[in-house]
Amino acid sequence: MPIVHVDMIKGRTDEQKKGLVEDIVKAVETHTGASKDAITVIINDIEKNNIATKGQYQG
Repeated sequence: MPIVHVDMIKGRTDEQKKGLVEDIVKAVETHTGASKDAITVIINDIEKNNIATKGQYQG
């Protein structure tokens, strides 16, 4: 059972998340042979003030 974790900055709409999940599931089905029913996608919405990139705090 494949489990895919997606971490991203909070702010995407439910429609955007739905499209992302559909595309991820298709890719996992294609490349692993797992059935759609066996794939789990977990989306973690992260507040921007909890992110640091390139050594810089984004807060």
